[in-house]
Amino acid sequence: MLAPPGQPGESLLRMLQPGSGSRRAEAMQRERALALLGRFNLREKADDYAGSLSGGQRKLLELARALMVGPRLVLLDEPMAGVNRVLGGRLLDYVEELRRTGDVTFLFVEHDMDVVMTRADHVVVMAEGAVIAEGSPEAVRADPRVIDAYLGRAAT
Repeated sequence: MLAPPGQPGESLLRMLQPGSGSRRAEAMQRERALALLGRFNLREKADDYAGSLSGGQRKLLELARALMVGPRLVLLDEPMAGVNRVLGGRLLDYVEELRRTGDVTFLFVEHDMDVVMTRADHVVVMAEGAVIAEGSPEAVRADPRVIDAYLGRAAT
């Protein structure tokens, strides 16, 4: 469904580029918004209502919106929740690419241990509101406190 003219903020493209500034600045914002939509395979939906997107596509759109302002740090809370593996993988691949280039640091809260152990550089594990382990995924995975808190002790 196309956004009716005169309703700014309704379409994906308009959500990413609120009007303000010179025509040149607006053209640059539009170009950046379209590039981000393209990166997340949402370019063909630029004129659609955000409400018409799937849950996973909405998460991709939210990340694109956050990236429009050029942040140095992005906090992701449960980025894989409610997202199919394909879309979630695309989101995490893009996060990984930005992290590798050094453009953006990502801090995410995630309970999917496969995601944590394969995508994180540094892991902080909490139990009952306290930090019980911190370090590389390999070190955290082997920490007896983590094993005890999340996997339980083996019967002796």
